[in-house]
Amino acid sequence: MSVAQESLSTAIDELTNIFADRITTNVSVRDTHSRDESWHHPHKPDAVIFPHTTEEVSKIVTVCARYKTPIIAYGTGTSLEGNVIPHHGGIVVDLDRMNQVLRVNVEDLDCTVQARVTRKQLNEHIRDQGIFFPIDPGADASLGGMAATRASGTNAVRYGTMRENVLGLTVVLADGRIIKTSRRARKSAAGYDLTRLFVGSEGTLGIITEVTLKLYGIPEAMASAVCSFDDLKGAIDTVIQTIQMGIPIARIELLDDVQMDAVNKYSDLNYAVKDTLFLEFHGSENGVKEQAEFVQTIASDNTGGEFKWTTKPEERSKLWAARHDVTYATKSIRPGCEVWATDVCVPISNLANCILETKEDLKDSFLIAPLVGHVGDGNFHLGFVINREDPKELEEAERLNDRLVMRALAMDGTCTGEHGIGLGKMKFLTAEHGESVGVMREIKKSLDPLNIMNPGKIFSL
Repeated sequence: MSVAQESLSTAIDELTNIFADRITTNVSVRDTHSRDESWHHPHKPDAVIFPHTTEEVSKIVTVCARYKTPIIAYGTGTSLEGNVIPHHGGIVVDLDRMNQVLRVNVEDLDCTVQARVTRKQLNEHIRDQGIFFPIDPGADASLGGMAATRASGTNAVRYGTMRENVLGLTVVLADGRIIKTSRRARKSAAGYDLTRLFVGSEGTLGIITEVTLKLYGIPEAMASAVCSFDDLKGAIDTVIQTIQMGIPIARIELLDDVQMDAVNKYSDLNYAVKDTLFLEFHGSENGVKEQAEFVQTIASDNTGGEFKWTTKPEERSKLWAARHDVTYATKSIRPGCEVWATDVCVPISNLANCILETKEDLKDSFLIAPLVGHVGDGNFHLGFVINREDPKELEEAERLNDRLVMRALAMDGTCTGEHGIGLGKMKFLTAEHGESVGVMREIKKSLDPLNIMNPGKIFSL
């Protein structure tokens, strides 16, 4: 047994003495924690542990630091770039039992939750108080994981991303110390902004155990709309003009014809198989009506067809459930295959060129890759439907993904708008940030000198 293996074994034994039946080396449990929802090959951890409190997470990290054992924080496992795959083995800290809403401050419009509370769980908890949390990635992700990957979703064009909506965090550092990054005040000029440092750090600097979030009042009125277009450029121009005119739209989502066909079949809808916008408007009854009519006019000037809009909650829910299920709809195109999901984000003035050039690439490829996007903020996704065991398909998906990312970077965009870097986007980070990556490495070395916190993610040391 090597020194590293002996240290790992000793760490597991010591943690077993503390946590008894809440740590396991069971193969099936380890297999469950070996993957996320990305295309990356799984890798089993050596053990999985289930803490209940921040203090217990601190004990785990302290032991792992003593034996230089890798630690990977795990929420719902819905990440899309291999963010939580235990690439170097070690111990997965599954926060499944840290799922309590700790405090809701209706007057201040904020709340504090444990990291494993999901976005749907939080909204169920607070709905009867007339407030909601708007950030909604496709999966019912944990709020700690959403903070760790700087997630967003369909509402980002109106309400922002996790970056704008996290007020503070409780974090266990790599040496076991527990810190709170901020208080509940809506703004502060006191010292370094540690909250923003940990938002998007993907578990490489510490384990987020509690999150304090902004909340919002439920709007008086909401209306959703669907509009199909004769050509993709017309749909994109409608988005750009809507944003540039300052219409306070809550959601504006683009689904290309390939994606619409899959969504219709999977979610039992009957919309036209064309490039389509899903939209939503929030505000007063009169304000929502005015917004919808204004966008309808813009759409009709850009090859838009019938503008179907509704205020009925059940119809709105069905529409947005279909939008959130696009990954499963995409998988259904080729049963037994998987989806390599990727995303980029560009300044909105470059959105049309970026999407149209990307669609030209897809026309020349043998792979199927529906396009969907939160286009109101310049962010869109491709879902390559692949047989992961076929080298030819993997090579083609990688080629198309490389072209997509480099195109976005050439347009002053980013290699990922919301999925994070994880394993899948590591090679693009230097192309995007240059010398700044060196600064990131220095921060990592300072806070995690043993490189035990989710090692091998975002960049290599």
